[in-house]
Amino acid sequence: MRPQQLNAFLAVAQTRHFTQAAENLGVTQPSLSKQIQALEHELGAAVFTRARGRIELTDIGRTLLGHARRITAAHEAARADIDDVLAVRKGRLRLGATPSLCSWLIAPLLVRYAEAHPGVTVTLTEDGSEPLSERLAAGDLDLAFTIGGTPTEAGLAVQPLLSEALVVASAAALPPLTRQAHIGLAQLREQPFVLPAHGYDLRKLTIATCEAAGFTPIVAVDGGATDAVASLVEAGLGIALLPAMIAAASPGLRATPIAPPGASRTIALTARSEAPPTKAAKAFADCLQAHLTDLHAWGRLPEGMRTV
Repeated sequence: MRPQQLNAFLAVAQTRHFTQAAENLGVTQPSLSKQIQALEHELGAAVFTRARGRIELTDIGRTLLGHARRITAAHEAARADIDDVLAVRKGRLRLGATPSLCSWLIAPLLVRYAEAHPGVTVTLTEDGSEPLSERLAAGDLDLAFTIGGTPTEAGLAVQPLLSEALVVASAAALPPLTRQAHIGLAQLREQPFVLPAHGYDLRKLTIATCEAAGFTPIVAVDGGATDAVASLVEAGLGIALLPAMIAAASPGLRATPIAPPGASRTIALTARSEAPPTKAAKAFADCLQAHLTDLHAWGRLPEGMRTV
């Protein structure tokens, strides 16, 4: 039974008049009659009796009436929900992000997104770039903010957004590592390091940056989240490579810029390349671009951050 047939049946059942029902539906009477005939053919029984100029429901018609109303209501509800999703009035967004991005970038961005699309439910997952990429490739996430400019999983597309400078963080209560405005990475060869825990993007980046400068970092303390690393460095247990924004937010740290060419990390938006984005995800990506454009135009990007 097609929706058009059920709509025709309900219109006639309500008006008990073919001409009036056709006018209500905006169709011709012959077209309406064909819909009813097709419905009766499919059911194998008449739904109306036509006697003495009156149209009445048959037993089959009365049995069908309640079902037709429920089916039509469900069809209309489905269409309304689909229209809402297409217009991003409803839906869901499964978003992943590395922990260091959630305070300064994700929170205000989600506020902006919620104001534009209040009916979309957002689920936020915090983790390192590698597990986020795995979940994205598996279809468990729609979008993810990751560190690095190249995908770590097949079937993913990475869009670089921001470049964030790294600095050498040391305890402000201790003597400075250098009296110069910048410090060369090679000068850190004999310094003890506080490394983030395994799985953190910053740990891999620290080791790779040191090895590119020709040495393996001496590890004084191994493990901890970014906040814990900052606290351990502040206590004087070692130095660390930290994003400039994080170091600047810690009064007990001294942030020393790295001599040119410096060191940085790339913040990117990662999505599946083999599947089209959902309407909610597309709207979020558009909101993100507008947000970054505004931050750049207003000069509100955090210290050491630039758009790419």
